[in-house]
Amino acid sequence: MTETSRRKAKSWPYQSHQSYEKLLRENSSNWFVDHNYEHDNRYKFILKNRDDWQQNILVEEVAQYVNNEKEKCKKENKPFPLHRFVHHGLSSQAMLFNLVGPLIVKNEFGPLKAAFIERNIPWPDGGITPKFEYDNRNLFQEFQAQPTSIDLVIQSNDLKNTLFIESKLVEHQFGPCSKFTAGDCDGRNPTNDFSLCYQHFIGRQYWILLEKHGFLKGLMASSPICPLAMYHQFFREVLFAIEMGGNFVLIYDERNPTFYCGDSTNRRGLIPFLLNFIPDEIKCHVFSISIQQIVKSYEGYPLLSWVIDFKKKYGIL
Repeated sequence: MTETSRRKAKSWPYQSHQSYEKLLRENSSNWFVDHNYEHDNRYKFILKNRDDWQQNILVEEVAQYVNNEKEKCKKENKPFPLHRFVHHGLSSQAMLFNLVGPLIVKNEFGPLKAAFIERNIPWPDGGITPKFEYDNRNLFQEFQAQPTSIDLVIQSNDLKNTLFIESKLVEHQFGPCSKFTAGDCDGRNPTNDFSLCYQHFIGRQYWILLEKHGFLKGLMASSPICPLAMYHQFFREVLFAIEMGGNFVLIYDERNPTFYCGDSTNRRGLIPFLLNFIPDEIKCHVFSISIQQIVKSYEGYPLLSWVIDFKKKYGIL
């Protein structure tokens, strides 16, 4: 890199993901060390053994709740997918357990509801039923391997305004299409010929439902490159929420430049970009809220003592 390039690089107006991740790693490392938890020999921000994942959870009752859910699923012959790196200090699944789990075990959703309403996110009426790692194999006809799984679903008895929640922490993308990343697809847009898509060929309903909900009339149809190649998870989960009659909500860290960056006059990031592919009539069902906004709402409830530990663990000032 030339001297001019180095100078220009320093003046780039957007935060780097690398510096953000470094901050999270430092905080997580310190948190594990302070609690005398055994960590990986090379990486202090990862617990030594995956089986120690419960040490990554702030409230003991939450870890027990997750274990109970696993056992329930096992008895019903259903999977409860604990992520492979749930013992990683930067695991978004563990973060969501820590952020929302304590409210679930206490059956007290007031603090979360207040945060959502402040962001104009519709909250389900009546009694609330939460579920981590929600799936429905029939929706997309996903009968092989792991189906689309929603991190957290919050629904009422009448199913109105059900929230389908995806959480992201240090991630720098939405999951891409596995066939594209494996080199088995050239990434050509199949909107005019579904037979070009392997997923459609084996019976998955992604393109059928995208067409049903009007996605293929706008920018998605005019792009020569398949939008699902790189952003498969995003469109799949938005489509999941819409087909189920609910709302999609992304929980993200506002320090992560992947999903939002820049200011109000020059807003960038994956969410502002990907919303261009969403039909206008569906955009009103796609929302986002930051971890920081949720934590700020929590701070108004003095009984939530674990919030202090959450802020320390994830370096939230």
